Amino acid sequence: MSNQAEVETTSAGVELTEPAAARVREFMAREGGLGLRVDVRRTGCSGWAYDVGIARQAEASDRVFESQGLKVLVSEQAMNMVAGTTVDFVHEGLTREFRFRNPNVTGECGCGESFTVG
Repeated sequence: MSNQAEVETTSAGVELTEPAAARVREFMAREGGLGLRVDVRRTGCSGWAYDVGIARQAEASDRVFESQGLKVLVSEQAMNMVAGTTVDFVHEGLTREFRFRNPNVTGECGCGESFTVG
């Protein structure tokens, strides 16, 4: 475990839109951290859900990408499920949330809380 992480330059990582990057910067200004951590966890009727938060440190098995000037850390477990994903942040009415455009998703539950990869 380390606070230093080598950034990959491959295009098969996770990208942030400018609104998503702005939201991450807001959190980092308050809380510090290395960048955005993108992970997955088992849940819901379709099997997987995104788990995002501010990364405090890099794990040895993390893949680290740079997008919009920020580091995006992806766990080894999540990499095959989220490679090529674009993370956006939307503010519609009272809803403010991250949204994921993931080319690996083959199905989603009706409520949008979980997804399946093929």
